[in-house]
Amino acid sequence: MLDGKRQADFDRFRREYPVFQYQEYEILRGEGTVTLRYTFEIPGLCSFTPQTTIETANLKLLNEPDCPAARELAFSLGMVEAVSYLKAACSPRMEVLCGALDADDIAWWQRLYWGGLGEMMYRNGIACEQEELFEIIAPARRAARPEEPVIAGGNLIPVGGGKDSVVSLELLRGMHAENRCFFINPKGAGLGCADRAGYGADSRVITRRTIDPNLLELNKRGFLNGHTPFSAIVAFLCAYCAVLTGREHIVLSNESSANEGNVAGSTVNHQYSKSFEFEQNFNWYLKKNVTGCVRYFSLLRPFNELQIAKYFAGHAEKYLDVFKSCNLGSKTDSWCCSCPKCLFVYTILSAFLPPERVERVFGQNLLEREELAGYFDGLTGFSAVKPFECIGTREEVGAACKLACGQYERDGRPLPLLLRRYADRAGTALTFDEKLLFREFNSIHHIPPAFEPCVKEMFDFVSQSDC
Repeated sequence: MLDGKRQADFDRFRREYPVFQYQEYEILRGEGTVTLRYTFEIPGLCSFTPQTTIETANLKLLNEPDCPAARELAFSLGMVEAVSYLKAACSPRMEVLCGALDADDIAWWQRLYWGGLGEMMYRNGIACEQEELFEIIAPARRAARPEEPVIAGGNLIPVGGGKDSVVSLELLRGMHAENRCFFINPKGAGLGCADRAGYGADSRVITRRTIDPNLLELNKRGFLNGHTPFSAIVAFLCAYCAVLTGREHIVLSNESSANEGNVAGSTVNHQYSKSFEFEQNFNWYLKKNVTGCVRYFSLLRPFNELQIAKYFAGHAEKYLDVFKSCNLGSKTDSWCCSCPKCLFVYTILSAFLPPERVERVFGQNLLEREELAGYFDGLTGFSAVKPFECIGTREEVGAACKLACGQYERDGRPLPLLLRRYADRAGTALTFDEKLLFREFNSIHHIPPAFEPCVKEMFDFVSQSDC
């Protein structure tokens, strides 16, 4: 647990370990695999050699794993992998020894590090100006963008096993032959959802990412720890795999709600690397430095979490026993039933599914758990800090509570404890018009015209007056 009192440690580590080095990246071909291996070092403390392996036995590779565009992406993936190790001592100087960056690139990476580490800084109680956090030193980039790789078309769809990626799979079912599902360290939930959507082993891109145990040892010794921009790793690794397999589109499942921060009056956002700002910045970086032929966008960007939950509930029956969204329970492929993410999913599904059906998914009624009241207040806006999870806005959760209350009342059932808490306080504190939320459409997105029928299907379904 982060204690919010780490400023002195932050200052001391930066004095004692002023340099972090990104020394090397390697692209290694094996029997049915491609491995990306990285070497980082904090001089005087320790070195790290994390790696990611891509299973290629069932993939048709249209470009070599070390072609110029692939090499640029492999190097860039190392730049974002480095954040996990750089944060341990927050060394103020990052030396890049194995690649070149120009001034615009450096500013891009500094912006990502700042946004991606905002939660860690906040929760550790660390104060530091953006321009002071990290200086990046690298040889100057002089070459133009690499020769374009071969891009044949088709879609790469990251699947984590939660409701959002399920909605994308359902919306993209008409493009089934063009789609491949993408996984990092796949769990039963993600594989199960892909299987239910009709994507077997030959339609999957499997990657396996490891963390250097030296980092875990530093965490035990009290070095700095906290949230990093994992979705940026997804972006660069997806782009690398897209180049290898000649895929044109990387189709994310990030909603408009991901743009909202967690702390009132602050830009701190747990979902920074799922935000539209990052999506836009990533496309700029990809086009400038790698290729103009691969597009990265979120199919669900026009929609909010309430709309996504409504569509999921209307298409969910074949997924309800396999989908999972709990980070704490991911190692055992389960719902932990004690975290804000579990409570959020339970609450928003309660707006659309019968109470007994939601309870059967989780094995208990989370809305009766008094010990979750603090999380509930953060979800609904009764406290200033929204839980640090991938969740909806306070307005969306409030509207879900209102709809869930209606479900219980229509059935003549007493409200569970947390919904009573909402009903008692919302009358004077919060008001939501859920009908307006169902008709919301965020027009700021990067969805290509070919995917507009999917967007229309989604909007037509969620904007219907019935809930």
